[in-house]
Amino acid sequence: MEEKTANVENENGESSDRDNSFVSISNSNNVNNSIGSRSLNGLIRNENSWEEVTIVVPWGTVQGKWWGSRNKQPILALHGWQDNCGTFDRLCPLMPAELPILCIDLPGHGRSSHYPKGMQYFLFWDGICLIRRIVRKFNWKHITLMGHSLGGALSFMYAASFPNDVDKFISIDIAGPTVRNTERLVNNTGMAIDKFLDYEDMALSKVPCYSYQEMVKLVVEAYDGSVDEECVQILLKRGMETAPQLLDRNGYHFVRDVRLKVSSLAMFTADQVLAYAKKIRCKVLNIRAEPGMNFEYPQVYEEVVETLKQNAKLVIYTKVPGTHHVHLVNPERVAPQINKFLLDP
Repeated sequence: MEEKTANVENENGESSDRDNSFVSISNSNNVNNSIGSRSLNGLIRNENSWEEVTIVVPWGTVQGKWWGSRNKQPILALHGWQDNCGTFDRLCPLMPAELPILCIDLPGHGRSSHYPKGMQYFLFWDGICLIRRIVRKFNWKHITLMGHSLGGALSFMYAASFPNDVDKFISIDIAGPTVRNTERLVNNTGMAIDKFLDYEDMALSKVPCYSYQEMVKLVVEAYDGSVDEECVQILLKRGMETAPQLLDRNGYHFVRDVRLKVSSLAMFTADQVLAYAKKIRCKVLNIRAEPGMNFEYPQVYEEVVETLKQNAKLVIYTKVPGTHHVHLVNPERVAPQINKFLLDP
């Protein structure tokens, strides 16, 4: 696919005045493919209806794919742990074409910058701060968030932390931040820190390289049935790159920051998650895949949903057959619920 790139800032680091904030680049190819979503106003979205965007942040850039009009505030879409924004590539063409969507690569994922050496990833806390940074940068109001897995947990945390700023959020196969056994987390803290420091000091020459087919096979096996080869190939478009010339090797390596593997330092207790759930006021759509993700404490999922119902304006909890990546493998199973939720006043 021919990819076009647009920066959301001008050379002075300020938002462009054109189109009220964002630079828009037309792509005449976007309206010629009949496969995709057709809205009531005649707009069509297909698999090519996006532009690469760059958001400047203090440590580098956050990259993303902007689907649809650049003249409206978009839905902000957030992917899962160690995935990238390509996870929404098959869902976005099925969503209303009049609703723009900004799918970003979280820091350390996809094409976004890694954190500098010396900084750690505290996934959930980092995510809240990143969303807030983007919202404040472009002065967005009445925000709509959509997230899968980690991205759904980040949407939950942001809606709880800034309850007056979020109108709606959609969470796919997760209710809130993942809850793990507290005693095991405590016992593994030292090991996790050592592992993080080992990853930080890993020489480039130690980074493994693979053939393309080897990479596909590795990811399919790592996801243990959640994705098929076709979906893995979609994720690898932003998830791999050719081996650096200095290594004098043929092949590819994963672009995500290896330090992301150390995620246990960011986990929550059930009491924390339920306390945040009580703060959420917006409309919520939670889509649970069946069998979906195998959680260590599956009962917490239902408890979070029931707690949300205490104060949120609306909570729609629905189940669809599929794997944890149902939105990528079978997007047609979740698109109708998502579209109705977004289009209903």
